[in-house]
Amino acid sequence: MAAEEGVVAAAEGTIRSRRVFLNHLDSYGGSSIGKYLSNCVAGASLEEVGEEEEEEEEEDEIMAVIDVTLSKPKEGAYQIVGTLSKAQSMKPDFAQETYRISTREELLGHLLECDVIIYNITEDANQIEEATWAAAAVHGEVLHFEKPKLFILVSTIMTWARSKPLDPDDSEIPFTEEDYRRRKPHPNFMDHINAEKVIIKLGKTNKNKFSTYVVASGLQYGAEEGIFHYFFKTAWLGETPAIPVFGDGNNFLPTIHVVDLAAVLQNIADHRPRTHYIVAVDESIHTLQAIVKCISKNVGPGKIQKIPRENAFLSKDLTQTHLDMLLVNLRMEAVFLKENFNIKWVAQTGLVENIGQVLKEYKQSRGLLPVKICVLGPPAVGKSTIAEELCKHYKLQHIKIKDVISEAVENLEKIIAPKETVETEEVGEEGEEDDEEEGNSTEEAQELLDGVKENMEQNGVEDDEEEETRSKVPRYDKLITPEYVISLNASDEFLKNRVINLPESVVAGTHYTQDRFLRTLSLFRELNTEDETVVNYFDELEIHPQFIDVAKFEDPENRLIVNEIIKETGEPRNYGLTDEEKEKLECKAAEARLAKEAEENAEQERKEAEERAEKVANWEEWNKRLEEVKRQEQELLEAQSIPLRNYLMKNVMPTLMQGLNECCKIRPDDPVDFLAEYLFKNNPEME
Repeated sequence: MAAEEGVVAAAEGTIRSRRVFLNHLDSYGGSSIGKYLSNCVAGASLEEVGEEEEEEEEEDEIMAVIDVTLSKPKEGAYQIVGTLSKAQSMKPDFAQETYRISTREELLGHLLECDVIIYNITEDANQIEEATWAAAAVHGEVLHFEKPKLFILVSTIMTWARSKPLDPDDSEIPFTEEDYRRRKPHPNFMDHINAEKVIIKLGKTNKNKFSTYVVASGLQYGAEEGIFHYFFKTAWLGETPAIPVFGDGNNFLPTIHVVDLAAVLQNIADHRPRTHYIVAVDESIHTLQAIVKCISKNVGPGKIQKIPRENAFLSKDLTQTHLDMLLVNLRMEAVFLKENFNIKWVAQTGLVENIGQVLKEYKQSRGLLPVKICVLGPPAVGKSTIAEELCKHYKLQHIKIKDVISEAVENLEKIIAPKETVETEEVGEEGEEDDEEEGNSTEEAQELLDGVKENMEQNGVEDDEEEETRSKVPRYDKLITPEYVISLNASDEFLKNRVINLPESVVAGTHYTQDRFLRTLSLFRELNTEDETVVNYFDELEIHPQFIDVAKFEDPENRLIVNEIIKETGEPRNYGLTDEEKEKLECKAAEARLAKEAEENAEQERKEAEERAEKVANWEEWNKRLEEVKRQEQELLEAQSIPLRNYLMKNVMPTLMQGLNECCKIRPDDPVDFLAEYLFKNNPEME
């Protein structure tokens, strides 16, 4: 692999595993580089690989980088250790150790345990100061090294952004590593170029024991899509008719797939080249407009829209650093790595030419997997409204068959409609060819339109998606077979009442009119009485349906039913809700919760007030009744005591008075006994 610039040959003997330090293992770049290196045997890039073998291994290595849960590391593979950018981040599966650093001395101890130290400063400018300190601190311990160490700074081509053209008359001549002393940085990347200079200088004093390298990385993409993620996400969500291009879009962007960048770092660690400043870009020469157009065509609506650069700052998803990179205009060529390194390129020709592979990585890395749900049930059970709500939750496009057919028919009718004859003075061969092509397209459109209308008449498409088809059960196809089958059930009486209560504006022009609805419902029941039903078909495929009785929920808006389905199907395999949407939902939920609590408190206070008032009223009523009872008892006692009083006055009192008088005269020792004996002896009845 030696060239005029040459590389230092690897030491003879068996290549052992080497320990590599990486900062921010949980970041986009750190994670991708760490995954790749953890799957690479130290020194493997020193060996020549045939084209066939390279093609066989290439996809496996890419998928190993994408897959977070790597298998057991290869023998002799790089051992990855490093720091994390977020305190809550977990240790990545590919890393042997992660450090939560409290002091610089502690960090230095970990760095000295490693053979290769890689600092990536392309994502977090706050890491620049730590990177320069780390290089200087490790350099200060060079006399105590037991074996040589490498320090690699992953910088950015933004330190070249304002470089003057090599030839004022020819701006298309690209910059190479040989021109690095002439580079001029973007004003916002002054700290990056200063760090590059410090790192290069530190590697010049004791090259045998401490080698330093600077890698000027192109704009990184791949896997989660890095710098271009904004465009991929915008296209994927499909919320805009065209993907924005900032400015005129004619600026050239030097790029590199993040796995190819990792391969460059692998080669530096293995080869220890004499050239210490290396440009890492692919061979593409693409403008921002070409890249965004490619993304839009393969991921989104297929259209782009140029907007003023100033409008780009309105996006919350793009930082100032992102915008600086996307608006750079620079041509670069990585001469050294192409001539001296053994790289198994993932996207040597760039993003546009490799969009198929890039898109595959993007969907797998982001977990953008399809959600295939089949909702079945009789007409008017709520399939359409439930499907629409599911689309909102899972960020999917909701398509109505009737609308699609109507739009297609309208477009076809426009094509075949008579056009005004335009008189021209000259008609050349091109005009005649255009007329011929236009005639062919008109004939094709007429033929297609006739076929659509014929099928509409035969199949009754005006019944919309509610009407069940009479066609046979399709063959088993994994691509379109749903993962979840929801069978909505309801009685005929329930469905009839639901349709009867629909507003006239909703019923008009649909199959919900009385006669048509009853025919459709009858047809559905007829087709679902035998064993060969759609539900049974899925059941036989081990896709067991989830049965939901709509009538039990008493929920006209189907919200509870949608929630039941979501519980079964799980969280969105999409971007899901944005932070703003989540915040709005949380605020809405909090407001609803507070309103509910206030309503419950008010209801509780009302009940308590009613209970208090009822108690007071009951107490007053009880007191009134008690007084009345006492009065009646008093009257009764008085009435019952009259005969007794009369008897006493006539028969007892006179004798008692006489006895009392005698008792006063005689004054016996026991007046009571005397009085009792007196009353007994002088009782008129005894006489």
